[in-house]
Amino acid sequence: MKTPTYKILKECDPKIYTATLAEEKREAETIELIASENYPSPAVREALGSVFTNKYSEGYPGRRYYAGQANTDTIETIAIERVKKLFGAEHANVQPLSGAPANLAVYSALLKPGDTVLGMHLGHGGHLTHGHPVTHSAQIYNFIRYETLPNGEIDYATMEKLAKEHKPKMILVGFSAYSRTIDYARVVKLAKKVGAYSMLDMAHIAGLVAGRAIENPVPLFDVVTATTHKSLRGPRGGLILCKAEFAAAIDKAVFPGLQGGPHMNVVAAKAVAFAEALQPSFRSYAKQILKNAKAFESEFLARGFHICFGHTENHLLLLDTVASHGVTGDAAQKMLESVGISLNKNQVPNDARGPMDPSGIRVGTPAMTTRGFGVAEFRIVAGLIDETLRSGGNQKILKAIAKDVLKLAKGFPLYK
Repeated sequence: MKTPTYKILKECDPKIYTATLAEEKREAETIELIASENYPSPAVREALGSVFTNKYSEGYPGRRYYAGQANTDTIETIAIERVKKLFGAEHANVQPLSGAPANLAVYSALLKPGDTVLGMHLGHGGHLTHGHPVTHSAQIYNFIRYETLPNGEIDYATMEKLAKEHKPKMILVGFSAYSRTIDYARVVKLAKKVGAYSMLDMAHIAGLVAGRAIENPVPLFDVVTATTHKSLRGPRGGLILCKAEFAAAIDKAVFPGLQGGPHMNVVAAKAVAFAEALQPSFRSYAKQILKNAKAFESEFLARGFHICFGHTENHLLLLDTVASHGVTGDAAQKMLESVGISLNKNQVPNDARGPMDPSGIRVGTPAMTTRGFGVAEFRIVAGLIDETLRSGGNQKILKAIAKDVLKLAKGFPLYK
């Protein structure tokens, strides 16, 4: 299936049409390494643009507030059953608009204002919604944050010490820039020991779990949240999986607690993505993501990059560009974007620099794996990144690199 021609859009809104074509061109000619981005299938995109975008469906299947819900009930029920099968979950809510709203819904369902949550520090790979002071949830709940050790592992000893000291109502694990695995059983055991709920935010690794490339932690935790658009390769959206005993509280927190009508076109697209993730081909894809990440790692190490947390065990790497190349994360991001390599600046553990100009960059392998990149291509890209950061901003060198990037990107078209 080819990309849409946008003929109607061209006639109705030339400015948006032009921007849309420009974005298609940018994506086709760019090597996409942002760890939280991916390319959904044509079927997912078709569902997103379907007539389900017209329908208000407040409530849940069989319990809606508006008429005309036979078909919306069908797609939401299918989405729920598919994602439960995919992750071995007892209950699923597929209505959250994205990951942050899903996390907030869980907090709202299980906690009271002022309750303590033990979560991962943003500067050590965690996520904003895991307790960063700038977030609204941090104004409602008391977040205590654990960190990582110099060897890259989570500091479980301090986590346990903090849990015993602060008696949290919830222990939360998950990340946005941490490249190692988590000892799920240890975390759940600790939560039970101190009488806390156990929660996992697997937004980044949901596709790896679905593809059986890494351990499935869903049956262990009280509640698990995820996004559907990262490694899971679906539409932009969120989901919540939980044990049956928390189902009523979770559903009530999502609607009517925090959301009105769900975006049913997105729910339809989620259902399509879940079906795709249940196929054997998706398992091959997930395993290739890991192979490509390890190839990336070995090439970066050979070129003298400083890899935070020591190595990767998932789809991403956090690189300290100040330590390895004397280039700040912001400068690295801009320089690499100028040659057609898209990634994001990121703070490193105990970063002395601020978030807008940090010491590192984050790279991930899911998107370009979708486009067909293998180990050889990721080794080449690591070299192009290294050459770019060592260029000193020399325009002649950067133009030559940009030509190589364009040739490589065009050799792996997404939508043919």
